[in-house]
Amino acid sequence: MKVEIWSDVMCPFCYIGKRRFEDALAHFAHKDKVEIEWKSFQLNPDLVTDPDINIDEYLADKKGWGLEQARQMNAHVTQMAAEAGLTYNFDKAVVANSFNAHRISHLAKKHGLGVEMEEQLFKAYFTDGKNIDDRQTLIGLGTQIGLDAAGIKETLEGNAYADDVKHDIAEAQHLGIQGVPFFVMNSKYAVSGAQAVPVFEQTLEKAFDEWQKDASKPKLEVVEGDSCGPDGDC
Repeated sequence: MKVEIWSDVMCPFCYIGKRRFEDALAHFAHKDKVEIEWKSFQLNPDLVTDPDINIDEYLADKKGWGLEQARQMNAHVTQMAAEAGLTYNFDKAVVANSFNAHRISHLAKKHGLGVEMEEQLFKAYFTDGKNIDDRQTLIGLGTQIGLDAAGIKETLEGNAYADDVKHDIAEAQHLGIQGVPFFVMNSKYAVSGAQAVPVFEQTLEKAFDEWQKDASKPKLEVVEGDSCGPDGDC
């Protein structure tokens, strides 16, 4: 059964949602039959990468908040992340456009490393304070999971996978996705946001049950008529 996950690298709830979903999946009896595909989404496609602005200033400016309100919000999200087993260091976070990170995520997906790349990118942004729009940073993150440095460099120097990112975003718009994370299971059931682990567990069970029933049905509805069989019987 396929689970498609739309997210943005710089979305704090996406990393929390990822971990909660993984906790649910770890206890799912049929987890070996679940295929996960990460999809691109950009919360602020026009964002200009600026390492000189801290994340509190960026959030305050974007939301029209005071600086102290932005700090309090980030402190609240940091506590949520800690409860999910994650370490958020907003004081080190680099405000960066995520488009190139998404392109490298698609490169990794091509090599069967999409899940691993997402984890690397989230950790780099929220925990390690790395610039996820920096070429050398992306090369380093990719090679850590087994991607070829030359292939990453070639991707970043051209426009490879740009259309894939745009296609994911267009698909999200077609589905009416307003925010991320957004989990679609078996193309039938969706979970929006970093929901509690039991919500993911219940949705996995429901979606898998239907997927299993559908898989056992004949692929075609056949209108029978006179025909010849493989043994020459007519």
